[in-house]
Amino acid sequence: MKIVSNQSLDKKISDLYDKYSIDTEEERHKAENFMNAITDLIELCGDDSSRQGFDDTPYRVLKAHLEYTAGYREDPKEHLRKFFDVDHDELIVVKDIEFNSLCEHHFAPFFGVAHVGYIPNGKITGLSKIGRMIDGYAERFQVQERLTNQIADAMQEILDPKGVMVVVEGKHMCMCGRGVKKRDSSTTTSASRGIFKKDIAQRQEFLSLIEK
Repeated sequence: MKIVSNQSLDKKISDLYDKYSIDTEEERHKAENFMNAITDLIELCGDDSSRQGFDDTPYRVLKAHLEYTAGYREDPKEHLRKFFDVDHDELIVVKDIEFNSLCEHHFAPFFGVAHVGYIPNGKITGLSKIGRMIDGYAERFQVQERLTNQIADAMQEILDPKGVMVVVEGKHMCMCGRGVKKRDSSTTTSASRGIFKKDIAQRQEFLSLIEK
């Protein structure tokens, strides 16, 4: 193995395995292979993987990616099951919900805000639950279009509202920081369910409420 074993690093890796339930021998082997591959990457990029600045870097990269993808270890829509029976049939909007994700094509970060609006059909959920649900889907390898639809589908499935509309605004480092390097570019996606599919006035009301 290329990874230099020392007592401190061994303890960190063991704690990491325990925290993220890397239980089987096969999973541990994959984790070790990944850390060795990071060492190879450092060298392919032209640096010396043995210099002091890279002490524990392969471990840190593994830990970071397990944190970035914590959403795989939960069912995000379960957060919405904490709902209340409330007599309210007008639009509810939660806007500027920050998220961070990883582009599945380059593993480059993309981040931004999501806006969620829904018209209840007897059930509302806690505002923080919507944010936690979004985090659960964002903390995976993603594309923005899928993320937008997953948020809308979760709201529709669990709360069964009269309608849901979601707008996601994202900034993608795979476009801003590499390739064409258009640093000021952003991407907006939307998804609508129920009444928002056909009722233009409802859509316009939602869009007017999320305008900056």
